[in-house]
Amino acid sequence: MTDQVNDAVRTAVERAAAAGEAWRATPPAERATVLEGVSDALLKHAEELWPAAAEETRLPEARLRGEIARTAAQFRLFAGVLRDGGWVEAVIDHPDPGATPPCPDLRRMNHPLGVVAVFAASNFPFAFSVAGGDTVSALAAGCPVVVKAHEGHPRTSDLTASVVRQALPDPDLLGLVHGFETGAPLVQHPLVTAVGFTGSLGGGTAIQKLIDERPDPIPFYGELGSVNPVVVLPSADPAEVASGFAASLTLGVGQFCTNPGLVFVPAEGGFEQAVAEAVAATSGGPMLTAKIREGYLRASDRLAGRLTVLASGGAVDGITPQVFAADLEAFAEGLPELGEECFGPSAIVVRYRDPADLPAVLRRLPGSLTATVHAAGPEEARDLVPVLRRLAGRLIWNGWPTGVAVSWAMHHGGPWPASTAPAHTSVGAASIGRWTTPVAYQDWPADLLPPELRDDNPLGVPQRVDGRLRA
Repeated sequence: MTDQVNDAVRTAVERAAAAGEAWRATPPAERATVLEGVSDALLKHAEELWPAAAEETRLPEARLRGEIARTAAQFRLFAGVLRDGGWVEAVIDHPDPGATPPCPDLRRMNHPLGVVAVFAASNFPFAFSVAGGDTVSALAAGCPVVVKAHEGHPRTSDLTASVVRQALPDPDLLGLVHGFETGAPLVQHPLVTAVGFTGSLGGGTAIQKLIDERPDPIPFYGELGSVNPVVVLPSADPAEVASGFAASLTLGVGQFCTNPGLVFVPAEGGFEQAVAEAVAATSGGPMLTAKIREGYLRASDRLAGRLTVLASGGAVDGITPQVFAADLEAFAEGLPELGEECFGPSAIVVRYRDPADLPAVLRRLPGSLTATVHAAGPEEARDLVPVLRRLAGRLIWNGWPTGVAVSWAMHHGGPWPASTAPAHTSVGAASIGRWTTPVAYQDWPADLLPPELRDDNPLGVPQRVDGRLRA
């Protein structure tokens, strides 16, 4: 590792840490105004941003314009989160000398951690990259950010960073480093307090190893892979299921973390044939990077060596959507290997004869971001609910997992390997909690308390006072 690489990382982190001192002291309402300014800047510069991303990723204009709009919307969402104030989780317990044991005056709230390292994702050059969800939620929390750009879109990363920095009160609040070799020194820099990552299982485990080697291990919030099982019950409509599945499977050439990789269908009722016909009418397309393309081809070859090909779409740029088929018993025998993610437009259709046989197999699947049920009514799915709640972080009814809304209620996480911390989300308002740490103040002078914890509540944030929530 060259001294030049270490110097670049060190400079970015140290500058971010210095800029972060004033940022964390900036009132939330002022930080909210800054985030709205970033949102406006992204939209203003869309005509510069999307062509650069199109050249590097070969993604279509409509997709990239939509992604820029989504990224801008994320900044506006977190401006609202800051103004609401509930994210600090302000709690006040007044003294109670008669309690057992006696309770002093205690007040607790969340504070920003410090410098956050973010690893940009390959499949979203805007929404999960330099200005993505990890970055905006960390900035909202009061943390400066240093992003490791993805090698699939370096120019887009530089342009995005430039746009965002112009809207920040201090451009050093957003650092940017390039190159695979910058990852290790970034993760292990002593001023980095947490890491966000969206990528492969291999990449995530490598980052965790680097963190474990630190003298002070830090939180790691990684999204590492997901097969997103879909359970089709006998009452569902075969044609609707087939068309929706084919569209979801091939959206963006299957390069989404929420791609439906497993579909359980009844052996009777024409479901398998309907899926085969719908997938046969699809086509592939260019993938984002040569590495992703090679990984997809290897994974498809691995499945082809073990399973029957149910249907193939048209080949474009050497990429063919493929669906494989297996009976439930054979699929269960092939676990855990058959439950591994194949990143791209590939899935396994699993035939079952009795829905009562499904829970035992579903319990053996790896954790996922999503799990979906297709049925005409809720009673038919009742026995599956307890299993699916333990399997995935988002449960979908008669829909498809691709497409993740940016909202207050969204949860984008799940049991391992879907994410390293299943209680946390990388999308939506709650994602701000990853970059905070609680601090309790005992018998603290009122003049030194944060305004969120004062009895007069000058910021008007929600407070839980003596066990009762006051909005």
